[in-house]
Amino acid sequence: MTPPQVVVCIVEGHGDELAAPILVRRLFAELVTRGDAPFLPEIRSIRWPKSRLVRPAGLEAVLPLAVAQMEGRAGAILVVLDADDDCPARLGPRLAERARDGLPNHRVEVVLANREFESWFLAALPSLAGVGGLPRTSTVPKDPESVRDAKGYLRRLAGRYSETVDQPRLAARIDLAMASANSPSFAKLSRAARALVRP
Repeated sequence: MTPPQVVVCIVEGHGDELAAPILVRRLFAELVTRGDAPFLPEIRSIRWPKSRLVRPAGLEAVLPLAVAQMEGRAGAILVVLDADDDCPARLGPRLAERARDGLPNHRVEVVLANREFESWFLAALPSLAGVGGLPRTSTVPKDPESVRDAKGYLRRLAGRYSETVDQPRLAARIDLAMASANSPSFAKLSRAARALVRP
């Protein structure tokens, strides 16, 4: 299958719509640098509520919109959602199967952040020290993926947190290797990126 020239991220929140492309572009850039991908694809995003994506025919309804964003070029789709209280190991594969059934001729990966996108930031907090008011002494919680309300955790540390302002700039600074080491769901995102762009 031809490596994608465009990767369309399907996300659920306003902050995710801005931050996911930054994070995914960084992951792809590392793959290109290591020679694991032939070139850096263009990253685009679509915002679609999770409540609509998980219902029957909901994910299938947004897939044509993602394909339209490819504008006739070779493309792939990466769905990135918060698991919240769902089990990523159960919901993720179900959504991936539905997406691949709906688009058998495209590369598709589904990744659920366990529990929230912001949980990935907690997994690499030392690399974010000083960003957005985060203390320079920030440390990784014992189990970042078990923290409920990761947004609130960041807000308590920094004194403020805005998804549309802080999420993109944290995505631009997060240490990818540290996040992968401390968050199984972020490691899954890294593997998904590699699967999407491998020749």
